Amino acid sequence: MNMNGLQNAFKGFDINNLDFKASGSWPVGIKFICYLLVMAAVIGAGVHFLITDKHQAVEREIAREADLKREFENKSFRVANLDALRRQMADVEERFSEILKQLPTEKEVPNLLEDISDIGRQAGLNIQTIALQPERRAQFYIELPINIEVTGTYHQMGAFVSGVAEIERIVTLHDYNIQRGSGELLSMTINARTYRYEQN
Repeated sequence: MNMNGLQNAFKGFDINNLDFKASGSWPVGIKFICYLLVMAAVIGAGVHFLITDKHQAVEREIAREADLKREFENKSFRVANLDALRRQMADVEERFSEILKQLPTEKEVPNLLEDISDIGRQAGLNIQTIALQPERRAQFYIELPINIEVTGTYHQMGAFVSGVAEIERIVTLHDYNIQRGSGELLSMTINARTYRYEQN
């Protein structure tokens, strides 16, 4: 369309007197421009909302990137150390099994008391009492206190304590109380404890 045609399309039309109710009688050029403006507005709004939505999605993914990297690093570390962790677990299970073998079963407790008595006699001590006390339950094991009262010399008591420490079963000694007796003799009370594994 040349300039003359464009001028003819808008001839007799005053934009200041634009009446939307009479849009059907507008010149073709004005209708065309209005259609273009409306179409551009619709396309612009659609593109704006689409881009805004995509932009927000991209920002969310960027925000997740740091968390995903940390998760990836943690999982990579676990996978890289899986064999080492399995070896450590096997080692822990083996040690636990060895420790369990050192704990007396319920049937072995009387023999353990007899072993402690034999150690005391071999050390030359005079044994007044070696008596099992009521057991105490903990979360994973049962504690078996043993009350011991003996008399003898300082060296005999040292030999006794050393002998108890060498027992294959786990026995711990607590609450020493040594008092002077007659001559070189001493009187000792001591609380020994052994343990039994509580199987659930």
